[in-house]
Amino acid sequence: MNLKIIFTIIVALIHAYIWYLEMFLWTKKKGIKAFNLKSKEFADETKILAANQGLYNLFIAAGLLWSLTYNKEDSVLFFLTCVTVAGIYGSYSTKKISIFYIQTIPALLTLLLTLFN
Repeated sequence: MNLKIIFTIIVALIHAYIWYLEMFLWTKKKGIKAFNLKSKEFADETKILAANQGLYNLFIAAGLLWSLTYNKEDSVLFFLTCVTVAGIYGSYSTKKISIFYIQTIPALLTLLLTLFN
């Protein structure tokens, strides 16, 4: 298995984990801590929005894995570009650099590996 496939799987796993956090743990201690939410009440009020966000993260993970399964490099590039842009926007708009490190950097590295390998 080559490096770009391994990195693509890692990006997919990151997004599957984000889906799990947003959909199932948002109102739990682990979700509140992971997303630095201001309170349990806030988490309860926003859990539907978080679940929707989580579903989009699951679609990204599924799209990456589907693209690998069917050897669709153009689709891998598309999904990695989406993750990169979303990570940049997310870190900028929320002022949380951790989003950049967790989402953008792995996706960008994988994008570069895919483009130049």
